[in-house]
Amino acid sequence: MSDEQLTAISPIDGRYSNKVAHLRAIFSESALMRYRVITEISWLEYLSDCEQLDQIPTMPSHVRDAIRKIQLDFSMEDARRVKEIESEINHDVKAIEYFLQEKIEKIEGGKDYTSFIHFACTSEDINNISYALMLKDAVDEVKTSIEQLTDTLKDRSLSWASCSMLSRTHGHPASPTTMGKEFANFLSRLNRQLDLLKNTQFLAKMNGAVGNYNAHIIAYPSVDWESISKGYIDALGLKFNPYTTQIEPHDWMAELFHTMIRINNICLDISRDIWMYISIGYFKQVVSENEVGSSTMPHKVNPIDFENAEGNIGLANAILDHLASKLTISRLQRDLSDSTAQRNIGTAFAQTHISLQSLLKGLSKIELSRDKLLEELDDNWEVLAEPIQTILRRENVANAYENLKTLSRGQKLNQEKIHAFIDSLDIDQAVKNEMKSLTPESYIGIAESLAKKI
Repeated sequence: MSDEQLTAISPIDGRYSNKVAHLRAIFSESALMRYRVITEISWLEYLSDCEQLDQIPTMPSHVRDAIRKIQLDFSMEDARRVKEIESEINHDVKAIEYFLQEKIEKIEGGKDYTSFIHFACTSEDINNISYALMLKDAVDEVKTSIEQLTDTLKDRSLSWASCSMLSRTHGHPASPTTMGKEFANFLSRLNRQLDLLKNTQFLAKMNGAVGNYNAHIIAYPSVDWESISKGYIDALGLKFNPYTTQIEPHDWMAELFHTMIRINNICLDISRDIWMYISIGYFKQVVSENEVGSSTMPHKVNPIDFENAEGNIGLANAILDHLASKLTISRLQRDLSDSTAQRNIGTAFAQTHISLQSLLKGLSKIELSRDKLLEELDDNWEVLAEPIQTILRRENVANAYENLKTLSRGQKLNQEKIHAFIDSLDIDQAVKNEMKSLTPESYIGIAESLAKKI
């Protein structure tokens, strides 16, 4: 571990830095600069290609190639130059404009275009598009991790589809299910949220200081600026928002962040349930020879991956929840409180990524203790009170529920006691035989088929 990692304030840049290093290309300050450069250059190109704007010459290929190269080759040296300019003028977006002016002026014929860099733009025109492009890339990244998780859950659903287990409701023994069906439940929930994530609409605007194209119209009153703006946003693969103040209102970001919160909460539910299953012996953890569990209790194999996932999910969701609430509110036409908050989007995604990787690691280390599952089922024959009273209801036996309640509520029952109760009933022998054929292991409804068809 480097000195920078050891002295980092945030564990994202320290302890967990290797896990999230790839996210720096999306969320770091230099990455935000790069997205701003992409936005400024693509806007300049779009204006140059617009037939309605005859004062802006169409770029010859050598100029276009050279300008695109600035974007493609944006380096740490370039980022440092942007910061130098920012330190002089105290404006991070304007620094990008001046940086591009310096670069483009050096291109043969580039001076014809420098006055149209940032044309009719307010800073938020650049920022809202930059963050939309950033989050588009971020969602692609997080989808990969979630799909790894759904693949794992599907494999477990199929592998353990027929593995009967005791359910617990309110922490107490309940009607049996299968471990595969429990994993299928989580998979179904995640798939639904993943579909919502995949269908995220990344909204953006390019309409000036208060959303009315004031500067655009004053310069070129006969131009259909709304059409140009929409065409430009569409070309970036984003969705055009025609109604804004100075800022794009960020409602779509709140929708995205709330979807991520729901995904994280499902992962939290998985982590806690598996933690519980480990604690009661349903799962064994694969032992690493050199790994230490407790610093004082040598026997311990702690479920640390699921605990790590839980802790990081909490941090991720706290930030995501604040962002979803904060970003949709701005005083009048603009304040800057959203700007400082948006700089923490990467932290939320990093915490989410860390939790997903921890959960995946934990899932890769568990083995099903089938003997324990069967032992627990055999120790809780009282769960057959439900099917027996249901059959008795079918046979129109009076007080079926009440009689089973008297027999079983708060009681431990075994096969012998269940069969003795059945024998005491004044019903057909065929019905008695039907009930005697029941076992806790077999009383799983269609759990197996549900797990297999997920």
